[in-house]
Amino acid sequence: MELKGWTYLFVGVTFALYLFIALYTRVKSTKGFYVAGQGVPAVFNGMATGADWMSAASFISMAGLISFMGYTGGMYLMGWTGGYVLLALLLAPYLRKYGKYTVPDFVGDRYYSNVARGVAIFCAIFISFTYVAGQMRGVGVVFSRFLEVDIDVGVILGMAIVFFYATLGGMKGITWTQVVQYCVLIMAFLIPAIAISLEMTGSPIPQVGFGGEVQSGPNAGRKLLEVIDSLHRDLGFAEYTAAFEGGKKSMVDVFAITLALMVGTAGLPHVIIRFYTVKTVRAARWSAFWALLFIGLLYTAAPAVAVFARVNMIETVHNADYKELPPWFSNWETAGLIVWVDKDGDGKVDYGPGAAFDGKPTFAETPDGEPARGALGQRLVTNTISSAKNELYVDRDIIVLANPEIANLPPWVVALVAAGALAAALSTAAGLLLVISSAVAHDLMKKMVRPEMTEKEELRWARGAAGCAVLVAGYLGINPPGFVAQVVAFAFGLAASSFFPLIVLGIFSTRTSKQAGIAGMLTGIVFTAGYIIYFKFISPELNVESNWLFGISPEGIGAIGMLLNFAVTMTVTRFTPPPPLEVQATVLRVREPSVETLEVAEH
Repeated sequence: MELKGWTYLFVGVTFALYLFIALYTRVKSTKGFYVAGQGVPAVFNGMATGADWMSAASFISMAGLISFMGYTGGMYLMGWTGGYVLLALLLAPYLRKYGKYTVPDFVGDRYYSNVARGVAIFCAIFISFTYVAGQMRGVGVVFSRFLEVDIDVGVILGMAIVFFYATLGGMKGITWTQVVQYCVLIMAFLIPAIAISLEMTGSPIPQVGFGGEVQSGPNAGRKLLEVIDSLHRDLGFAEYTAAFEGGKKSMVDVFAITLALMVGTAGLPHVIIRFYTVKTVRAARWSAFWALLFIGLLYTAAPAVAVFARVNMIETVHNADYKELPPWFSNWETAGLIVWVDKDGDGKVDYGPGAAFDGKPTFAETPDGEPARGALGQRLVTNTISSAKNELYVDRDIIVLANPEIANLPPWVVALVAAGALAAALSTAAGLLLVISSAVAHDLMKKMVRPEMTEKEELRWARGAAGCAVLVAGYLGINPPGFVAQVVAFAFGLAASSFFPLIVLGIFSTRTSKQAGIAGMLTGIVFTAGYIIYFKFISPELNVESNWLFGISPEGIGAIGMLLNFAVTMTVTRFTPPPPLEVQATVLRVREPSVETLEVAEH
């Protein structure tokens, strides 16, 4: 069977399964819609959390970023995994014990203010829409290559699927769909990684092969990491394993991005809400353990996949005759995600540092709307050609998806990777849409606008809000502000600067007042969002290290926003009245288990 047939088979079967689960788990109560009835077993919640957490950025883009950035790309790996540990130990059990459905619900009650609740609703929606843009972009990338449709059409197909199972099943349907999606995505990531590791290094364990020796070819007997460093030196790139050489991010920026990703993880509403779906605080702790285990399977393999793909791509493409390139190259070229510009007219692909042309490719067309082709059959672009000697543009988001093709794995493996990428993107998109839906229906309408509304009316609002959110998410997927992982990094920065300080101080400080919480949250998100918008949208030409505050890029500015939030919150707390006694008592009760609770746990 050809690749397209395998892709239709795997994608069709998995999509049919997702839709069946949505129909089977259709909910009729708000508790079922928001928190899956709070009856999900810990191990399955761990799998669902893993799928919710491992988005298109984790599956598609993280290995791609590490592949291009080398050592400094590890900041995504460290930030996201370290952040999950922080969430599991510091926040999740306490939030589950507090017993609310959503993060704005917690903020509104803990800070005894509808103003605080309103600001939290805005932050939750803003963060979720920023995050979901990356997921829908990932869906479009997969569809454009493997089903040979336009990226925009792929985004629309993804919107339709998510709309169906998110609005029907709510959190209950999403949870059991995510359990299946985890199984799909982890097999799709590990099977090709194991096969390539075995072929290149003789080890069936990618994490071991990553540091092993090459088994065949001109580099046989050399360490794989030595080979990639040598390739980088020969081509003029900074060494792959080097830390902070020229051409790589500075230590300050790497530290800031890692910190922003870490604390942003602990403040992401769609991850926090997963811990409300289990029965008890004990189950919340166990689901955190299982989730970390399931997440670790992919995250520890990602650096190996990055190296395998990088070495294979360079050895296959660089200095190769364009007409003799393997089919995978032309397939991705048709999708518009690989572009070759023959600057020296020798018909060979010269790969090296620098951009092939300004910005992302803008393709030339013939008068009848067909792609314009050069003398050798390459796609032509209308962008200004840069002065760099590099002739190759490679979209970072394709590295994991193209890796099995570059390594000549069977078509069914390539199709499985496509199904896994869709599972990763759709699972997170569904969780984010539920956050937006619950923020509108539960936190805004039920808690603030119409407290008297019935449960049936609230459920109708929730489904309507989810539908509208899907439309906005689709637009953002069609017009994304960057690579998948970059877009997601912005969302983490926003979460770090808004929710994390508020939740930490709300749990561990009885003194923090509502005025302080509101001031800190607004300061953090306004500063961070303003910084990102300025450098990414208003003045992108100024987005260089010499213009950044303290040398910190927009991806890492959430770390400064978080510190500002903490500083403003603690300062304002000193000059405002303390919370009511009942709020302080609730905080103490959540943080310190009672004797009865300890006795039950012992038995």
